[in-house]
Amino acid sequence: LLPRVYGPWPLSGSKSKPSLPIRVSLQPPMATAAAAAGDATRRKRGRGGKGPNSDLSRTLTDCTRRGDAAAAMAAFDAAVSGPDAAPDLRLAAHQYNQLLHLLASADRAAFPAHPAAAARRVFAHMLGAGAPPSEATITSLARVVAADAEGADEAFGLVSTMREKYGLAPRLRSYSPVLAAFRRAGEAGKAYAVETHMAASAVSPEEPELATLLEVSAKAGDADKVYEYMHKLRRAVGCVKEETAEVLEGWFRSDKAATAGKAEWDVCQVKDAIVANGGGCHQLGWLQSGLWTVQRVKVGAEGKCAGCGCCLASVDIDMEDTQKFADSISGLALERETKANFSQFQEWLEAHKEYEAIVDGANIALYQQNFAEGGFSLVQLDAVVTELRDRYNGKWPLVILHNKRIAKLMETASNRHLIETWRVNGALYTSPSGSNDDWYWLYAAIGLNCLLVTNDEMRDHIFELLGSSSFFYKWKQRHRVCTAKLMNHITHSYSYLFVNVLI
Repeated sequence: LLPRVYGPWPLSGSKSKPSLPIRVSLQPPMATAAAAAGDATRRKRGRGGKGPNSDLSRTLTDCTRRGDAAAAMAAFDAAVSGPDAAPDLRLAAHQYNQLLHLLASADRAAFPAHPAAAARRVFAHMLGAGAPPSEATITSLARVVAADAEGADEAFGLVSTMREKYGLAPRLRSYSPVLAAFRRAGEAGKAYAVETHMAASAVSPEEPELATLLEVSAKAGDADKVYEYMHKLRRAVGCVKEETAEVLEGWFRSDKAATAGKAEWDVCQVKDAIVANGGGCHQLGWLQSGLWTVQRVKVGAEGKCAGCGCCLASVDIDMEDTQKFADSISGLALERETKANFSQFQEWLEAHKEYEAIVDGANIALYQQNFAEGGFSLVQLDAVVTELRDRYNGKWPLVILHNKRIAKLMETASNRHLIETWRVNGALYTSPSGSNDDWYWLYAAIGLNCLLVTNDEMRDHIFELLGSSSFFYKWKQRHRVCTAKLMNHITHSYSYLFVNVLI
């Protein structure tokens, strides 16, 4: 940083020294003294003024830059209770947060005592000064307290009551240190209580939190909870990290895992459950007992396991989650489309659930038609319909087209014949005037849980309404196929769950 300099300065090339500015006062002596006192008061109140608040503020800023929690607390304690302490010392809320954040990330070896006691003092002073705490305040305090060997319960109390006491909504980062504390203490029941509170606060655990819950339940030998968290991990994470893999391996190598399975079960029920859950898992609990074979192997592009030689089952999305997402699509469509039109489509679709594939007609017909003679190619669309019929043993797909497209196509005799053939066989639904056919083919594909043929990457404003939903991403990954893949005879495949275990 360059020092601040003041003029006036001589012109370039001049050898004269800088002249000093002179102020001439025409005020009487008493007025001058009063003005000087006022200036002093203003300087004291200003940013560069002296006093306990400004001195402490500069010290806190400096300590934050250096990450020196011990020096920051020493300055705070001196300002609050030292010989020169100011009885009315008040800090801004962000300065209390600075202190708590420093304490939360403090090096325990360099700190004279456990930071939890210091954090409690800071928070008590904050409340006494009337500074409003934020979610970051409570989260930092909980982090410090949770690191104390006896502080896990207190930390959970802070997080679980922040809404009731301060009107603050806890976030995932608020719960993470509490879960970690209960894991270190081996308190499985209390860790489950944290997860229950997370669900009540509409906070979803991610891989680190699920790995923590898996570890604490595995160490407690709680097979049912391990099973539950494995399925939550399956739904939330595509590929686990090394730390999570080690937790899973530890469970399957344990004696409890070897004895957890049921001795008898209904084979037909298991098969039906696998189909209902999209393949790959039945969610009926551990079946059969005995030692597990645990090894790390490679899985080929086609899903073949190099360890046992079996082809892994392709895994779709849970039907319950699919229905919830279909309902959300329906809600958005009814808000933006003519309600009677879309409701009529829903009723029609409810009576025609047999489709295996939905075709975004306009998108397929216009695929790669951006050349001089290009345009809406019904021949191209028919080729896709024919390919799908071949794949599904003669079963017709459902083509969705806007009625203005149909009206134009019907002007040609050959087109009329093809369109009438589709209609007779129930392979065509025309969306009405004023509608956006995107809502129709999207709802149909999700509601019927079937294949969607489109080259649309689904990134425009309609799909932005769905937000960054992880479900939508997974659904696209498993159910959308583009024209090139379809016509090159690349079989549509679901994403693999690379765990060769039916659970």
